[in-house]
Amino acid sequence: MSDVIRIGMLGCGTVGQGVLRILHETSGTIERATGHRIEVVKVLVRDLQADRPGADPAVLTTDPEEILGDDSIDIIIEVMGGVDPAHEWLLRALGHGTSLVTANKQLLARHGPELLAAAEEGGSEIRFEASVCAAIPVIKVLRESLLAAEIDSVMGIVNGTTNYILSEMRKSGMSYADALGQAQDLGYAEADPTEDVGGADAAAKMAILCSIAFHTRVLIDDIPYSGIDDLQSEDVDIAHKLGFVTKLLGIARLVDGAVSVRVHPALVPGDHPLAAIDGADNAVLLESSMVRQIMLVGPGAGGTETASAVVSDVLSILGSRPGSFLGGALADAGRPMAADDALESAF
Repeated sequence: MSDVIRIGMLGCGTVGQGVLRILHETSGTIERATGHRIEVVKVLVRDLQADRPGADPAVLTTDPEEILGDDSIDIIIEVMGGVDPAHEWLLRALGHGTSLVTANKQLLARHGPELLAAAEEGGSEIRFEASVCAAIPVIKVLRESLLAAEIDSVMGIVNGTTNYILSEMRKSGMSYADALGQAQDLGYAEADPTEDVGGADAAAKMAILCSIAFHTRVLIDDIPYSGIDDLQSEDVDIAHKLGFVTKLLGIARLVDGAVSVRVHPALVPGDHPLAAIDGADNAVLLESSMVRQIMLVGPGAGGTETASAVVSDVLSILGSRPGSFLGGALADAGRPMAADDALESAF
């Protein structure tokens, strides 16, 4: 019989609703693969009357104590955002031995080391893949696959809002204001886009990536950054005519053993791998003498994409528990094999 994993969730906006939907739709797959049945027992919201498709009204609460004070909860998912009160709440949960999944990049970029220390002291797990580049598993790659690779450089397009705006300015000749308005209409930019267009969002993500890649503490206050809000369409057009593509880049490398990191608009040569990353997509280029160059590309924004990363982190925590992670999925016959002549493909 499967073990029941009780989950409490702080926040139920676009990402939170996506998490609930994915957990519901994939519950059978998760149980077969992990041997655990996930049950969301409480969800913290601001307004009990707001419309939340897929959320069971019976588990909604406006009282954080129903989650933070419940010792039977195994994992807390934090998707409410903001530094406070999340900082205090998550420290408390980790200190009590409750594992945590968070998508809160600003909190991690300011208090990540403190949260990690609390997790170690409390014997709990903390995962934060969704805090950087949504569905791109760059943190997992750095923490696991490339742990011993001695990363020399991290460079990337880590903000989908600004990449979309700059792409439209280049391709359509739009003004900055018009491209920003279109990004807001499509849901790529917030009503107040300051954090994105000013570079703070990208700086927070680079702080997290650099801390992991270079095995050292990097906070957002350590990173000089500027955004794209002063760029004109003429700037982007002239750069394009000269063979460059304008991108907001996060750039970090080791210089004589010290970490150098910054975020700013840059002219990327047209034949550079990052020049081809358009729209709201993100990309992170990792360099190491051991593995040379690896680039991870994918959607860097979106409720479903971010929710997918949150669920992946939940499964990662389950995989660290005793038992054979994915053993059930590999042992189960599951789907039948298709006939040899069933595949239709252009290749």
